[in-house]
Amino acid sequence: MEKLINQFELGLFFWQVLIFVGLILLLKKFAWKPILDAVNDREEGIKNALLSAENARKEMQNLQADNQRILQEARMERDTMLKEAREMKEKMIADSKNEAQAQGLKMIEQAKAAIESEKNAAMAELKLQVSTLSIEIAEKLLKDELSNKDAQTKLVEKMLGDVKLN
Repeated sequence: MEKLINQFELGLFFWQVLIFVGLILLLKKFAWKPILDAVNDREEGIKNALLSAENARKEMQNLQADNQRILQEARMERDTMLKEAREMKEKMIADSKNEAQAQGLKMIEQAKAAIESEKNAAMAELKLQVSTLSIEIAEKLLKDELSNKDAQTKLVEKMLGDVKLN
């Protein structure tokens, strides 16, 4: 280092400083400005990309929240629809049971009425046959008993005696 200090020349130093300052001015004018502009543009681009990424992340979170909300609403709506369907099914089954029961009771009542009607018709027919048979038997008996004159007289007297007693 001492050698450098001993060989120091002011003229050479002046020209080196002048060339260095000129080089710095030239670089400042022609190189630094474009380089700094490029660095600033790059820095601005990176900031914009980060902001865009942050905005995209926030938007994604909002979309996920919306998707969760929509999914929850869809599940609730599905549950509501299933509940309504079950209630409707149970109501339809109950209505069908009630209707079938009412029709069964109606059919039973109709069957009872038909049986009663058939019973009454059979009883009437039986009474008619019994009365016809009774008349035929009485007719045959009367013919047999009234075939002789003595029997006729006894029968008339007996009947007259019964009438007086009653």
